[in-house]
Amino acid sequence: MKKHFRLCFTYSLMLILLVGTFCSCGKKNNSTTDSLTSVTLNEVAHSIFYAPMYVAIEEGYFAEEGIDLTLVTGFGADKTMTAVLTGEAEIGFMGSEGTIYTYAGGTKDYVVNFAQLTQRAGNFLVSREPIENFTWDMLKGKTVLGGRAGGMPQMVFEYILNKNGIDPVNDLMIDQSIDFGSTAAAFSGGDADFTIEFEPHATTLEAKGDGYVVASLGEASGYVPYTAFCAKQSYIAEHPEIIQSFTNALQKGMDYIQNHTPEEIAKAIAPQFAETDIATLTTIISRYHSQDTWKDNLIFDKEAFELLQNILEDSKVLENRVPYEDLVTTEFAEKAIR
Repeated sequence: MKKHFRLCFTYSLMLILLVGTFCSCGKKNNSTTDSLTSVTLNEVAHSIFYAPMYVAIEEGYFAEEGIDLTLVTGFGADKTMTAVLTGEAEIGFMGSEGTIYTYAGGTKDYVVNFAQLTQRAGNFLVSREPIENFTWDMLKGKTVLGGRAGGMPQMVFEYILNKNGIDPVNDLMIDQSIDFGSTAAAFSGGDADFTIEFEPHATTLEAKGDGYVVASLGEASGYVPYTAFCAKQSYIAEHPEIIQSFTNALQKGMDYIQNHTPEEIAKAIAPQFAETDIATLTTIISRYHSQDTWKDNLIFDKEAFELLQNILEDSKVLENRVPYEDLVTTEFAEKAIR
């Protein structure tokens, strides 16, 4: 029997964390910034998985909607949520489980989801050796580099294991001791039999010969409301026009994704990923596109929210369910559809 490492996901600790790493991202902008409204968006990670958002930045859609956007990478949902709650960022982008935790924890000015971006998990299971015809029971007795307890990557992984009759605690060892973003390097260094990676890390491991993608968590889990945009209840109430403009820009990015090839999308977002060549970008986008990662609209419906709460309950991180009507608004996403 292997030990299953779990970390306590506490938002009381989160409130004293400071977000220290900032990433300002360029955009096509023919307007003067004096005429635009400044908005800071804190994203949980900088990943090709979030391509529609980067299309909206690079194609100038935020500027068209009157927004001068500053993009900050939080490197973790706890840090992104802290930035929103403390006012460092007006808008957060992360797994919406964070909004559930803060609401359940009694936060008065809680955070509300107003636009869903992805509808599948965006990470992949990478093996140290190539495996043909992988099945999930091959993880029994193995060590896997996993994610933070209470975070979507880890909970979706456990959800998949449970669906396949595998006990996440007793049938394998999930090492959760390595920081987000460092697991690929640890895997290259010889840690574990498998690792769960977002792009471009999964493809980079393959290119280096250090690992092999054997399964998509997005395909294995089915449709899951993986990431969403959110803001404090008070900010949405005070600035509905900004939230609407922001959502309009995002919907333009979603429309672009639906109407362009992976090659065209790769070229559009290339400035966001200068360290990744076009061929690799295209490969990754094709992989995400083929598994229906991105919705054609931003509406976060009730069925998806209830599925998310099912996953949280299965992972033993949610005792009492929270009301969809309090934590999700579809008003802005519905108006953004053209």
